[in-house]
Amino acid sequence: MDVKTVSPATPLSYSNSGTHPALGNLQEVKTVPLQAVQLELESGPATPEPLKSARDIAYELAGDALRYDPVAIAALYRNRPLQVWGRLSSVVWTFFSFAFSVWLDGKTGNTATNQKRRAARLREILSQLGPAFIKIGQALSTRPDLVPPAYLEELTTLQDQLPAFPNEVAYQFIQEELGAHPKEIYAEITPDPIAAASLGQVYKGKLKTGETVAIKVQRPGLAENIGLDIYILRRVAIWAQNNFKIIRSDLAGIMDELGERIYEEMDYTHEGQNAERFAQLYGHIKDIYVPSIYWEYTGRRVLTMEWITGVKLTNLEAVKAQGIDAPYLIEVGVQCSLRQLLEHGFFHADPHPGNLLATPDGQLAYLDFGMMSEVKPYQRYGLLEAVVHLVNRDFEGLAKDYVKLEFLTPDTDLTPIIPALAGVFNNALGASVAELNFKSITDELSAVMYEYPFRVPAYYALIIRSLVTLEGIAINVDPEFKVLSKAYPYVAKRLLSDPAPELRASLQDLLFKQGEFRWNRLENLLNNARESDDYDVSQILNQALEYLFSERGDFIRDRIVLELVKSLDALSSNAFANAKAVVGEWFGVKANQPVVSQTEKNNLEHIKRIWDILQSTPGFDGTKVLQLLPQLLVKPEVQNMGQKVVGGLAQRAVARLIREFLVSQEPAVISGNGSYPKTSPQLSLPAAK
Repeated sequence: MDVKTVSPATPLSYSNSGTHPALGNLQEVKTVPLQAVQLELESGPATPEPLKSARDIAYELAGDALRYDPVAIAALYRNRPLQVWGRLSSVVWTFFSFAFSVWLDGKTGNTATNQKRRAARLREILSQLGPAFIKIGQALSTRPDLVPPAYLEELTTLQDQLPAFPNEVAYQFIQEELGAHPKEIYAEITPDPIAAASLGQVYKGKLKTGETVAIKVQRPGLAENIGLDIYILRRVAIWAQNNFKIIRSDLAGIMDELGERIYEEMDYTHEGQNAERFAQLYGHIKDIYVPSIYWEYTGRRVLTMEWITGVKLTNLEAVKAQGIDAPYLIEVGVQCSLRQLLEHGFFHADPHPGNLLATPDGQLAYLDFGMMSEVKPYQRYGLLEAVVHLVNRDFEGLAKDYVKLEFLTPDTDLTPIIPALAGVFNNALGASVAELNFKSITDELSAVMYEYPFRVPAYYALIIRSLVTLEGIAINVDPEFKVLSKAYPYVAKRLLSDPAPELRASLQDLLFKQGEFRWNRLENLLNNARESDDYDVSQILNQALEYLFSERGDFIRDRIVLELVKSLDALSSNAFANAKAVVGEWFGVKANQPVVSQTEKNNLEHIKRIWDILQSTPGFDGTKVLQLLPQLLVKPEVQNMGQKVVGGLAQRAVARLIREFLVSQEPAVISGNGSYPKTSPQLSLPAAK
């Protein structure tokens, strides 16, 4: 889908064709200078056509897609001062009493006492002001760098619901978008909408080919109203940022990010494409279902998609009545979310209860793909690296991760932030993964982000909103459900299997500490990873071997050699000591017991347990491992490792011989009274010949 970038110095391009963008056909594109568009906005077109609306201008400026463009919006509303000042006055008057109450609380010292009540009033105001403000409130509910914790909690309850608009208007939009009256297009359509939200309302219908469908129709005047509100709020944001030094975040950038998201939601063809991409990436996951889009009956303001019969997971009575395993579906949702966030990066940013339905056949169906977002590869790896630093209690490393992930600027002083992060996570890390509550951790972290100069990236804000919402649904189904507990097997699998250099380095950080190999960490990773549905232990072994014998695996090979030397030496030492004891018994000489350190004993136990874990992992075949040995033995790296192991064992054997035979006590001789004479250790040398 082509999207043209508009700037004051470049001409504006727009499509003059009615061809559906989702079908991929090329469209005729006309190019006109910006001045011509501005002239048309001011005086109207030269032809006797009616003055273009904000929606039409927005469509033309975007070409094939309705796209947010602050330059074009500003060009439009600068020429409509009465409309702008009228709306601004209404908004300011609505907020006046609220702002006065907050100011008075500060003067009288009642801020903390009344904060919860003020937050509830703010939620009510945003609901009254319409779609743009509802969306802004929902966005602010994920911005701990901008909003105090009490307001965050209240804004998460902001409902995206408005009264329905008349059927006549909805039918007119369907006719304009699809070229015929709804009764000519659909075999059936409900007389009234079955749901209404801030951007549109939904009817249930049936195609003439027999398929039951959901028909979503956009609200009238939506682009005009939202465009005006965003223009006003963006101007206010720029003014506030220039006049209040306490504001750390880029408010104009946040408004632009929000504008992009809302405009994407207003283009139903974009939502349809999101749905198809989501199905392609995640539709293959067991028990995940994504509805089909009917492109012949879809336009910018009308979306026709497959009707999903199902119940909300939060409707426990209905779920129970249908015999649906709700905890299992929640787990399916968690696994799907992890793949969205950490594998492909394309994720559903609004998984509220109405958008996740349990179908009668026990599947989890996703709905409403208007609000989607993406996590870039470096961000996905950065999040996984942060998990490793968190597990290691490396809070300095975690603070640096926040710099890499663009929460903090590179020049930020991390000195006070590191202990603050330790204060948030130390208590949580004292509990087991199964006991961790995601929301409680994010609430504490939000307070830190509000206090220190964090700037929360939009993608992270949407991730937090997505996961907290999902955990909220899960806890409603099962109060003992813990998202982090269910997520850990996937994280373990990724650390073991992902060949990316960033995660190989993270795995090395996790398994080695001050030169010592931490067997318990490897054991824990393997134990958790086998719980992941798509964990392929054979693939893990192949990848591990490939990495081990690569140039990047030098350090690991050296550590393996050292551990092998220590373990084999311990085994041979035991065997030698046992043999010596037997011979000593024959000659009546008491032999010293072998000295094996507790660390070596523990290592041997870990190796045995790891082998047991591998054998009990689905898909593991010990015979295939044995078949790999001939191939491995001919590798130069293996031969070099073998030489180092032999050399290390030889050095230890020589050292042991010196201890056992050259530095020893005189042979004990039993005296007549049956006692052993007291002797001193002496150095015995062979007699000269």
